[in-house]
Amino acid sequence: MGDRELRVSDAEREHVGELLQRAVGLGMLSLGEFTERMDTALAAKTRGELNAVLIDLPGVRLIGRPAAPPTRFVNAAPAFPKPARRPLPVNPGNAIRSRMSGVTRKGPWQVPPTLHLNNWFSGITLDFTEAIMSTQIVELHVDDYFGSLNLIVPAEATVDLNALDLVGSSINNKVRTGPPLGPLHLVVRGQLRFGSVTAKHPFIAHWRKLLGH
Repeated sequence: MGDRELRVSDAEREHVGELLQRAVGLGMLSLGEFTERMDTALAAKTRGELNAVLIDLPGVRLIGRPAAPPTRFVNAAPAFPKPARRPLPVNPGNAIRSRMSGVTRKGPWQVPPTLHLNNWFSGITLDFTEAIMSTQIVELHVDDYFGSLNLIVPAEATVDLNALDLVGSSINNKVRTGPPLGPLHLVVRGQLRFGSVTAKHPFIAHWRKLLGH
């Protein structure tokens, strides 16, 4: 079996995603081309499939190839702010990690004091209206690409989105930001690239407020 047929890992796919991100910043790829190649990279199963998205980009070290001499591309600063890499918690209940998927947490789910979100091309909905919290203040650490994050909170909850770093993204906070007066205060930190975050109350709570109930 040759190198092209070897299976690739999520870490290799994410490395290729970072290289494509740099290529956008250097003007080698348009956002449309970036999206198409990211789709291919995330679906790649072998090194041959993964390397196909890099083959025409100068100065890129292909997966499984010996390191090439440094070039202008490799040494270039990344196009977007890059967060420091921190290992995700061992406990899977403290992390949501998805690729091209939809994830929903609702009902009486257990909410840890800190929740890490690492999602690409995914839609995440976290419904806290019936959730079981162990602490009043819950921190969400976000490191997402091309996704949407919907936060549904009880009427008395507060949500602080001011610590988010945005790249081509949007925020829509329809609830109070603080201080933490109720049983839940969400603090969202980290980075969101080409995505959106919405914090809101449940639909029924919105109508009760309009009706004065």
